[in-house]
Amino acid sequence: MFFFMMVTFNMNAQQAKKLSSYVRPLIGTEKMGHTYPGATVPFGAVQLSPETDTISYELNGKYNGDVYKYCAGYRYEDKTITGFSHTHFSGTGHSDLGDFLIMPTVGTLKLNPGTATHPENGYRSRFSHEDETAEAGYYKVKLQDYNILAELTATTRVGAHRYTFPKSDQAHIILDLMAGVYNYDDKNVWTYVRVADNQTITGYRQTNGWARTRTVYFAMKFSKPFKSYGQKNYDGKRVYNGFWRKFDQTKNFPEIGGKQIRMYFDFNTEENEAIEIQMAISPVSQENALENLNKEAGQLSFDQIKAKAQEDWDKELSKIVIKGTEDQKINFYTAMYHTFINPTIYIDINGEYKGLDQNTHQAKDFTNYTTFSLWDTYRALHPYFNIIQPKRNNDMVKSMLAHYDQSSLKMLPIWSHYANENWCMSGYHSVSVVADAIIKGNYTGDAKAALMACVATANKRNYEGIGDYIDKGYIPAEKNGTSVSNTLEYAYDDWAIAQLAKHLGETEIYNQFIKRSENWKNNFDKTIGFMRPRLADGSFKKDFDILSTHGQGFIEGNSWNYSFFVPHNPDGLIEYMGGKKKFASKLDKLFSMHLPDEFFADTEDITREGIIGGYVHGNEPAHHVAYFYNWTGEAWKTQKQVRHILEMQYKSTPDGLGGNDDTGQMSAWYILSSLGFYPVAPGSEDYAIGSPAVENAILHLENGKNFEIEAVNQKPENVYVEKILLNGKEIKNFTLKHSEIMNGGKLTFYMSNKPKK
Repeated sequence: MFFFMMVTFNMNAQQAKKLSSYVRPLIGTEKMGHTYPGATVPFGAVQLSPETDTISYELNGKYNGDVYKYCAGYRYEDKTITGFSHTHFSGTGHSDLGDFLIMPTVGTLKLNPGTATHPENGYRSRFSHEDETAEAGYYKVKLQDYNILAELTATTRVGAHRYTFPKSDQAHIILDLMAGVYNYDDKNVWTYVRVADNQTITGYRQTNGWARTRTVYFAMKFSKPFKSYGQKNYDGKRVYNGFWRKFDQTKNFPEIGGKQIRMYFDFNTEENEAIEIQMAISPVSQENALENLNKEAGQLSFDQIKAKAQEDWDKELSKIVIKGTEDQKINFYTAMYHTFINPTIYIDINGEYKGLDQNTHQAKDFTNYTTFSLWDTYRALHPYFNIIQPKRNNDMVKSMLAHYDQSSLKMLPIWSHYANENWCMSGYHSVSVVADAIIKGNYTGDAKAALMACVATANKRNYEGIGDYIDKGYIPAEKNGTSVSNTLEYAYDDWAIAQLAKHLGETEIYNQFIKRSENWKNNFDKTIGFMRPRLADGSFKKDFDILSTHGQGFIEGNSWNYSFFVPHNPDGLIEYMGGKKKFASKLDKLFSMHLPDEFFADTEDITREGIIGGYVHGNEPAHHVAYFYNWTGEAWKTQKQVRHILEMQYKSTPDGLGGNDDTGQMSAWYILSSLGFYPVAPGSEDYAIGSPAVENAILHLENGKNFEIEAVNQKPENVYVEKILLNGKEIKNFTLKHSEIMNGGKLTFYMSNKPKK
């Protein structure tokens, strides 16, 4: 069926190519993109990628601002590679991971990575983008200082390396167990390595970082026996070393323990001899890591693993087949690639995983996932999954409910990874993801238990001002630096809980939370027409700047963007802002104003490239705002702005994203908006209709049905919609329902270069 559709859309052989060929993993690696170009499979536990420097999180006892550039480990502007590690985040504004760095070298053994200015002093190597290839599921680069060709690919739980060496009797493969992303001296809690034989190594690494108790186990196999091996322990002087000092543990010693360890393995190589490495990871044990390795990779060659990885990517990417320009296809399928990286599978092949309680659990009816950046992804990524990846999203919701069951605080995840809650960002947005999935018929668990987990999370009085929020209807500014944004986000989340309660017939819970969902009104200052911090005595904060992002009660945004954060009640917000005409005028000003240079002084993750007027697309709180014109009777302005954002904020270049991709949220916005609709308020069946950018798209749904989108008379200048037909029947309210998509059929847009006012 897929082949038929491609032939139908693209009649020449050149265009009828694999969709993975349009993916550009290097898009978004520069500036604020924080993506990485390495090798992974869809939602893979292993995300194998190069590291380009060793910037420390700490500098002179304080936060080192330069480390922010390395959230993904890889920076496009760098000239050296320090090695290839197995775990990464994609597009986040904070970081962790970077486990088990491997680096091949020749010549004199060096166990220090050196510096970017003097790479010759360490094991790192220079490289050029001209010698670099990045594809979905595959990465290749020439390490210039060693004349070694490095290639990477992966299975779900196994990273596969192939290093092609020159002739040498001093070939080395370094395993750096100190290296990490957002690293600092005390991040490693403990490391253990066991050399089972001259080709097999197992071990684990425990770290204290963003996740404060994170343990990753590994099993590693070489395709060729090493002739010798050794290690250097950088722990420094310890008060007590036990009686292991009886042994020389630096060379050919099979059991190593310490905080700061680098190992090396020595080989003799012939010219163009390839040494392959398979490294599996596990959240549970070395034994499980070895089982993951043997069952997923086993006797497979590097080329066989690569072929399977790219086959997996083509299968996932073919869930949406579009017709458009080559540049659109690059942007679209790169965006799909980004959306299918996170969340990540966090379970061994035998069904075991480590829970939030640090115990081993057996998943009975779901695949466990981690990496939940929920402040970002509840907005569009998870609603997009409910259309394109409903089975996976069902498992993700079950993973969140397992998190709740294992939580000592009995809360759903806020921002969680690797059996840890890191409490990053605001809101309790897992409730939105849970509600959206259940309301859209995409949850096979106990819906009533899920509702009660949402209620318990929303009533956790000692978390982030919730007690004051419940008692006062807002969070006093004296008590919380992000009081306004927290109140607004809680209000939306409470609306989502109310919708779930209504769906399940729980009237009392519905009444309680629909009332709480109106708490946004308590931070709206009608005298100025903006959201504003409020003090405990009920008065509004006097010293207030609607443009500033610092100290004004908001997180990653200002009042101009957050004042529109009432996605669940646009009509109520319009009334508070003075009616449709004034509301539309304020939206116009948002998209056309000029921000002064001082606006950027306190923003680490936003540059001018990430904004349109005062609209900050790179920070998600305003992602729904362009669609608000639909509620003002001026839907043509939504159409114009959506197409403008698509054009300005997404480009097929290394700096092509207007902000962090945030584990797929930015990309999900692009995909849904390119198709012509967007979930303004997840937890509702409704999508707001915008302006499609593609000529044609077919969504191959998991239920076996197809949903086709066609844009008649599509041209770059034809951004306006004259008429919309769903299965031949006209849509006039600019609303598309989830059930209408999932039932299959055809949505037809008639495009024009003139607005229909």
